[in-house]
Amino acid sequence: MIDPNKIKLIAKLYDDFKICVLGSHSALEIMDGAKDEGLKTIVICKKGREKTYKRFKRIIDEIIIIDKFEMMLTPTIQKKLLKMNALLIPHRALTAYLGYKNIENNLNIPIFGNRMLFQAEERSGIKNQYYLLEKSGIKHPKTFQDPKLIQKPSIVKVQEKQRKLERAFFIVNSYSDYQKQSTEKIKKNIITKTDLNNSYIEELAIGTYMNFNYFHTPISKNVDFIGIERRLQTNLFDYNTFPAKQQMLMDVDLQNIEVGHTPATIRESLLEKVISMGDKFVNAVKKEYPPGIIGPFSLQSVITKDLEIFVYDVSLRVPGSPIISTTSPYTKYQYGETFGVGRRIAMEIKKAYKNNNIDKIVT
Repeated sequence: MIDPNKIKLIAKLYDDFKICVLGSHSALEIMDGAKDEGLKTIVICKKGREKTYKRFKRIIDEIIIIDKFEMMLTPTIQKKLLKMNALLIPHRALTAYLGYKNIENNLNIPIFGNRMLFQAEERSGIKNQYYLLEKSGIKHPKTFQDPKLIQKPSIVKVQEKQRKLERAFFIVNSYSDYQKQSTEKIKKNIITKTDLNNSYIEELAIGTYMNFNYFHTPISKNVDFIGIERRLQTNLFDYNTFPAKQQMLMDVDLQNIEVGHTPATIRESLLEKVISMGDKFVNAVKKEYPPGIIGPFSLQSVITKDLEIFVYDVSLRVPGSPIISTTSPYTKYQYGETFGVGRRIAMEIKKAYKNNNIDKIVT
């Protein structure tokens, strides 16, 4: 395990620090927010995928190109980043390509975030997201691992075989439906038998889907409610726009691969529930994974017809919802201007350096 005191000392000794991010997922959002606060940025790109970042060079000061993302763990790249005074901002691509164990034990770069908490996002650990939701007193859909117990619409949460970032979730109505669909997906090389055996099954919560985005660190006064977005998914999203008669004539394999975001707001009378959920989650995580939440997190939720809120997924790093930076009214209510997660991160880091407590928000 990496010595946390060594990492904190490195961050405290930085002068002219730079915001560093892996070139994928929400890198542009993070760097744009950093630039709004006048900070310098570094992006680490995989060779062959740097064109996007060169196009948006206004928000990028340094581009480091490597053959594969895992090379970020090499001593050469880490020494280079330390020499550049890099503060690393975690997102989904970082945890997917480098892996939780490498981040916890082999990545010697100061991270804005609680590096021991990231693995709780997965459902396989003991203190996983289900555990944290229960400790928070937040409702989540009923879960079970035995597919023979499926008696109503349920969602099977399984990792896609080929792409580390994607999850090949599918909806089933019965055990026989589960057997049929899972067999087909294994034959088509979409999932593996091993991943299927390690998957989780949840009763499908029926309602309106909204992702609630929050922000908190040990130096924050409150848990900020940043905003709401919904995911655009292929090929599920637009398939649902066809009339049922046409859907029944189609033989289409449905997947919910996220390809974009759309903004949303919530009726004002439900805001207290949403804000309370963020507060309760932060308090629970602080006890289970000290020092607790450092940075942004998201509670991906369903609002039922009875106006109950069930959280079906948790993001414990930058959620990747750039649409919020231009559409959310909630930061304007609190701060007088609209901004997203990227800028909120930059604001916190600047404040920490100004007040000489950067060691409280890096691990």
